[in-house]
Amino acid sequence: MDARPVIRVRGLVTRFGPQTVHDGLDLDVERGEVLGVVGGSGTGKSVLLKEILGLIAPSAGRIELLGHDIAELDRTERTHLQARTGVLFQNGALFSSMTVAENVMLPLKEHTDLPPALVAEVARVKIAMAGLPPDAGTKHPAQLSGGMIKRAGLARALALDPDILFLDEPTAGLDPIGAAAFDTLIQGLQRSLGLTVFMVTHDLDSLTSICDRIAVLVDRRIRVGTLAQHLADPHPWIRDYFHGPRGRAALDAKERNQARQLAKR
Repeated sequence: MDARPVIRVRGLVTRFGPQTVHDGLDLDVERGEVLGVVGGSGTGKSVLLKEILGLIAPSAGRIELLGHDIAELDRTERTHLQARTGVLFQNGALFSSMTVAENVMLPLKEHTDLPPALVAEVARVKIAMAGLPPDAGTKHPAQLSGGMIKRAGLARALALDPDILFLDEPTAGLDPIGAAAFDTLIQGLQRSLGLTVFMVTHDLDSLTSICDRIAVLVDRRIRVGTLAQHLADPHPWIRDYFHGPRGRAALDAKERNQARQLAKR
């Protein structure tokens, strides 16, 4: 198996007019890990995700995705590379005029030569993998709850069996029970499919429960480490984030869950 990072960012600079969002940012994402990406407002979390996907061009720096320098790819090569990734945007980004099944089938129709019957069968499998009932496939996004929209978007993101799954605020807008269920779903899919997960989130429960490492955007750069390493980091924003009331609550919940798991053994 290729031991190189599946995502490698070096010297990334991102500017919008006079504003510099990233200034010399370096990042490696290892194969098979769940990386959580956090930062304050305006630190460019979603911008970084879109730059890695090739949807936004950085001002300077180098981005390698699955061993390919995305700046050196032509349009066809970039399309083939993007087909090896799955993306769940914050609002689901489903086409409102299509049913859930049609939304999931769309990337299969665009990137494969599978016969229609097999495309429909794959879509049914992906819908089930995302935890949706069988009848969800015939519904339109307007007929779904917020949680079901997230899962429908996830089913579409999984349609092409991606190497990397990108999640942009996947639990935003969900109640605590729904958010926890979604975290459990992502964790199960990651383990069973061997996915690498790049997750932009503000949800401390997600960070503490399913992430192997956490990347924190501060001072226009990024600090990557385990939860324990960030808890020991003296940077003011990092301390406020992880040691504030919500951070303590998330850590307490993690400890309680670990205690329950040990009690079951």
